[in-house]
Amino acid sequence: MQSNGALRIARFGSRANLSRTKGFTLIEMIAVLVLIGLVMGIVGGKIMDNFNKGKYGAGKAQLHALEMKINAYILDNGNPPAQLGDLLTRPGSAGNWNGPYAKDSDLKDPFGHPYQYKAPGEHGDFDIVFLGKDGAPGGDSLNKDVGSWE
Repeated sequence: MQSNGALRIARFGSRANLSRTKGFTLIEMIAVLVLIGLVMGIVGGKIMDNFNKGKYGAGKAQLHALEMKINAYILDNGNPPAQLGDLLTRPGSAGNWNGPYAKDSDLKDPFGHPYQYKAPGEHGDFDIVFLGKDGAPGGDSLNKDVGSWE
């Protein structure tokens, strides 16, 4: 009768083959981890692109919502606020101020940059500009500026 060790050797051919069948080598594990990292990098990049596109769209929508809040201020006071902060706290010149008309968070875009405001504006009583992802004038794609008059 053969011992348990002898059966294993007979079944797998040699002791070298026996140790080889127990698991993965370090090289195999590193290769799998590298492949997982590559896939995650590609997928993660696509997710971030879509996330930033969503934030850009939200920034344009918030720009128009802020425009409506300024129009409510104008209805009460007869003219646009001198600065966006006047939507939050009553300025001395606003006789019929019924605010606050906005929250502090309404004055920043989804990327954390303040909306640019000018009164009187070049395109009307006031202009608001969303500077895009980079928060700087100019640019294209997700960095493209959007004005309230567009």
